Amino acid sequence: TTFTWAARAFGPRTGWMGGWGIIVADIIVMANLAQIAGSYGFQLVGHASLASSTLWTTIAGVVWIILMTFICYIGIEISAALQRVLLCVEIAMLVLFSVTALVKVYGSNAPGSSIHISGSWFNPFDVPSASALTAGILSAVFIYWGWDTAVSVNEETADKTRTPGRAAVISTVLLLLIYALVSTSAQAFAGVGDKGIGLANPDNSGDVLSGLGSAVFGSTGLGWFLSKLLIFMVLTSAAASTQTTILPTARTSFSMALHKAIPSHFGRVHPRFATPTWSTIAMGLVSIAFYVLLTRISSNVLSDSISSVGLGIAFYYGLTGFACFWYFRKVLRRSARDLWFKGILPLLGGIMLLYFFCYAAFDVYADPNYGHTSMTLPLVGKVGGVSVIGLAALALGAVLMLIQWALQGSWFRSPDVPVSAATEQEVASVG
Repeated sequence: TTFTWAARAFGPRTGWMGGWGIIVADIIVMANLAQIAGSYGFQLVGHASLASSTLWTTIAGVVWIILMTFICYIGIEISAALQRVLLCVEIAMLVLFSVTALVKVYGSNAPGSSIHISGSWFNPFDVPSASALTAGILSAVFIYWGWDTAVSVNEETADKTRTPGRAAVISTVLLLLIYALVSTSAQAFAGVGDKGIGLANPDNSGDVLSGLGSAVFGSTGLGWFLSKLLIFMVLTSAAASTQTTILPTARTSFSMALHKAIPSHFGRVHPRFATPTWSTIAMGLVSIAFYVLLTRISSNVLSDSISSVGLGIAFYYGLTGFACFWYFRKVLRRSARDLWFKGILPLLGGIMLLYFFCYAAFDVYADPNYGHTSMTLPLVGKVGGVSVIGLAALALGAVLMLIQWALQGSWFRSPDVPVSAATEQEVASVG
C-alpha cells in the first residue's frame, strides 16, 4: 500500500501520512455510501417519504455499515463471493439500461429532451474553463478510485505476485467501459436541460438513475420491474463499494500496526476468520460516528465532505506515483519497460495529481461559492467548505502522527519495511 511504499522511498513520516490518506478518504466516503444505501433501500420498497427523511436514511445507513462491516469481519472469502454476484447483477442491469436508452434515442420513442451523442463530449479541450476541468478530473479520480483494493489484499490472494495486479488493471478498464457507456446513454436520453428528466434539473442532478429508470423502462408491467431492479442495482453497488472501502482501510491500519506505526491492537487477527479484528471493527465504528456527526450538523456539510474526497485520493495516489519512481530510480536505464512502467508513467501520474490537488485545494474548492458551505478563517478570510474539510482532514493526520510519535516512536526512529526478495535483489543489483 501507499504506507509501505512511501515509507521505503521517503521515510517513516511520509509513509505514515500516505497511510492516513487512505484511511481518511475511506472514512469520508463511507458516509456517502451509507446515505445512498439508506435512500435507495427505502425507494426499493416504495417508501419515498422515508427515503427523503434524514433521520430514517441515517438509521438505515448505520445499519448498512454494521452489516457490511460484519461481512468483512467474518472473512474475505465471503466478501469475494458476494462481490462476484453483485458485479454480475450490476453489469447486466447497466448494459440493459444503456442499450434501451440508446435504442429509444435513435428510434421513434425518444423523449423531447434527448440529444444525439457528440464527439465534443469526449474532448477535454471543449471544457469551458480550467476550474471546470480540474473539478471534472478530481471527480474522475473519485469515480475510478478503488482498484487498489485488489492490491491491498494481495497477501490473502492466490498467486499473489500476479493476480492482484491483473485484477487492478482489469477492474479499471471494465469500470471505464461501463461508466462511459452509462454516462453517454443517460446524457443522450435525458439531455442536459433543467426541466423534466434533464440532467441539469436540480431535482435529478444528485440522483440520476432513480429518476431515469421509469423513463427508460416504463412504469408498468415489465418496465416497473426493471426500474425497481435498477434501483436494486444501485443498492448492490453501494454494498460492493462499502466492502471495497472497509477492506483496504482495515488492511492499511493492520499493516501500520504491525510496523508499530499505530497502536498494536489494530494488528490483531481473528483466529478463525483470519481477518484484522480491531482494524475492521474500528473502521465501522469511526465511519458510523463520522456519518452521524455530519448528518446532525448539516446535509450541506455532508455533501461538501464527499466532494473533498478527491483531495485525499489525489494525495495518496500521487504520493504512490512519486514513491514508485524514486524507489526504482536506479533500475530505470535497464530496459524500456522499466523506464516507462517504473519511471515515466508513475512520475507523470504523481505530477498530474499534485498539480490538480494544489489547484483544486487552493483555487477551485477554495472559492466560497463552490459547493454548499463556506467558512471564514483567520488571516485568510472566507474559504469554500470543500477545501477546508479536505485539507483539515489531511492535517488531522499530521497531528495524530505527532501524538503517535510521542507515545510510541519506534517506527519513526527505525522503520522496518521489508520488500520481497525479488524486488530487493532487483534494486540491489544496480547499486
